[in-house]
Amino acid sequence: MATRVSGLGPLSLNESMSLLYKPDWDRTKANMRAWWAHEYFGRCALAITAPRSNPPSRPAPPQPQTLEDQWYDLDAIAVRNDYEHSFTWYGGEAIPMWHACYPGIASIPTMLGCPFKLDMHTGWHDPLLTDPDGFDIRTLRLDEKHPAYRYHMDVLRRAMVETPGKSFPSMGAFYHGGDTLAALRGTQQLLLDCIERPAMVRDAEDWLMEMWCEFYDRTYAAVQGPQQGSSCWMGIWAPGKTYTVSNDFSYNISPSMFRELFLPAIERQTRFLDYSIYHVDGIGAFVHVDALCELPRLQALQILPGAGKPSPLHYMDVLKKVQTTGRNLHISIPPEEVRLALEQLSARGLYIQTWCQSEAEGKQLLADAEKWSVDRG
Repeated sequence: MATRVSGLGPLSLNESMSLLYKPDWDRTKANMRAWWAHEYFGRCALAITAPRSNPPSRPAPPQPQTLEDQWYDLDAIAVRNDYEHSFTWYGGEAIPMWHACYPGIASIPTMLGCPFKLDMHTGWHDPLLTDPDGFDIRTLRLDEKHPAYRYHMDVLRRAMVETPGKSFPSMGAFYHGGDTLAALRGTQQLLLDCIERPAMVRDAEDWLMEMWCEFYDRTYAAVQGPQQGSSCWMGIWAPGKTYTVSNDFSYNISPSMFRELFLPAIERQTRFLDYSIYHVDGIGAFVHVDALCELPRLQALQILPGAGKPSPLHYMDVLKKVQTTGRNLHISIPPEEVRLALEQLSARGLYIQTWCQSEAEGKQLLADAEKWSVDRG
């Protein structure tokens, strides 16, 4: 018999499947359907990773020694993915994601021609549009022959070979909106542009969002398969088109400038997607939460204070503001803070990402979360 989630209809028989590294995949998908619909399914959404209690007997793959090994050798990347998944327990709503990491190789700024530098840990862009007196964004086009574009599609094709019956393919992390423009212009120059030529910035945002939507559709089509739905770098599954919306550049600007120059393109992006969560990265970006919560098609916000900052629970006023507006809330906290979070926040629409030292500890936390969770509306 098909499993029913309140208000969402039955799961069809051809959706029923488990994954080698996620045996309760059907239940996870049902819970995530309820979460996206802001329905309560008996506890908060809780994604726990931990070392497996019964890992296979197999040697660890060799550590990458060159940039080619680290970022481009898809055979080696496939081995590392499979090794990580086989040694990890994915509890609750955590899912095994197949990816090639996200250093910026396959990002839209790279595909548009931004000079790109790469090391063994990450990558970064140098500006492409460097004229201090302005720029013409409409001269740029995505080139399907660009090595970064081909690499992106190669990774997706390999993911679709490796994941069926085992794990889930990530669409990647390919930038959008203000962060793409910041890469093209450079952060300092874009700050000046926002003051000196705001109309040009708004036009660029519109143009880049049109480009982004077209590129997303190609990416989404490439990862459609038996697993159904989609996910990106954040690792949250949705039954349709989803992506983690963000604009890290907004950390540097006022709420009024954010509303005027960048919010319209973000609003368009949320209308384009079936399911969207906004990545509020850093306490300096918290000032934009009010504007974001006004977007009718934005279902969720991730509140992330940033490296070196206190726990998200230290900013309880921001967390409760998100919940008060009826949006879903995502936070990442250590396991010892889960009970405190559930004592203060509604479990309805709450997604907690955490990690445990063992599978047994993770299973106990999952059971405890059912007792601690309260639907506060």
